[in-house]
Amino acid sequence: MSFRTIPSSPADPLRVVIVGAGGMGRAWLATVTESPEVMLAGIADLDVPLARSAADSAGLPDLPVGADAVALAQQTGAQALINVTVPEAHHPVTTAALFAGLPVLGEKPAAENVSRALSLAAAAEVTGELFMVSQSRRWNPQLAALREMIARLGPIGTVSTTFFRSEHFGGFRELMAYPLLIDMAIHAFDSARFLLQAEPVTAYCQSYNPPWSWYAGDANATVVFEMAGGTRYIYNGSWCSPGATTSWNGSWRVSGEKGTALWDGDHEPVLDGEVDAAEATGTPYSGIAGALQVFVRALRTGEPPSGEVHENVMSLAMVEAAVTSAASGRLEHLDDVLEQAHAQALREETRADVRDALAGWPSVREALTGTVPAETR
Repeated sequence: MSFRTIPSSPADPLRVVIVGAGGMGRAWLATVTESPEVMLAGIADLDVPLARSAADSAGLPDLPVGADAVALAQQTGAQALINVTVPEAHHPVTTAALFAGLPVLGEKPAAENVSRALSLAAAAEVTGELFMVSQSRRWNPQLAALREMIARLGPIGTVSTTFFRSEHFGGFRELMAYPLLIDMAIHAFDSARFLLQAEPVTAYCQSYNPPWSWYAGDANATVVFEMAGGTRYIYNGSWCSPGATTSWNGSWRVSGEKGTALWDGDHEPVLDGEVDAAEATGTPYSGIAGALQVFVRALRTGEPPSGEVHENVMSLAMVEAAVTSAASGRLEHLDDVLEQAHAQALREETRADVRDALAGWPSVREALTGTVPAETR
């Protein structure tokens, strides 16, 4: 998708408003204030005293704050928003920004469900503004090195991630029906798409809650995805597994025709097989700072970034397919999940121009990825 560009440089940095002054908002605040490529114009939060507290804690007592992100951007001359609100607010905040002529860099997930994310993709088309989702693992240099490594393994049979942690969060996560799948697994699912450069076709999930779990919903899950080309991606994880915990990135194994690549999630990946190891070129980007760099670069050049909303929605669709499978006990087809979400988006869309854009898609998969669903080929 093409989008409007905004010239900027270290001498004329992109002016941004951060929306959301909670814990993650403050992480973004530190990232923005340290970047020479952007200038913080303000902080918006429905809790204005919280926004003021965040500004004060960053040593910016005179920074403008307010409850309405778009109004604050207009008052301060900001050129873009960084949306760090709760998932349920992603759709209204991002939609308002796009239609106000403000590109958006948003925290994952794109929206609270796939239907809302499709609405945002269509809104980006209608407005011609960039909406990029920050999937911070995409900018992990070790993950980039792993992708370079597996390109030398020939055809890939299986990719697996194990994720075992013992986290006492308190609050909403411990009350969710599928806390692991909904709150965390998208990082691994998106990383698998990034590694394989392939999209999901089907999902089969079993989720459950061990008897000692302190979560109300299913804290454990195992998911098998068939990816385009036939590779299987297997995710096996738990939020309540004391002892021998894995990295927050999980532990990865990639099995190919010529060998196997391993990554423990915290150190450089290693290669074992009949293939010469080569030094990885890596990536100049890392974490949310990398996502910010890529966002600014995209606005300068017009080059679609990794994480552009159309490209990103399939990662959220993997989550929705896994949850649907866990509830149904059946293998779920991603195209069915996408089409059902599309129908819901059409029913719920309140803007006629966005609804028309959604209705004009030949298929959801083709609109998102440029590929035609298998059953229509």
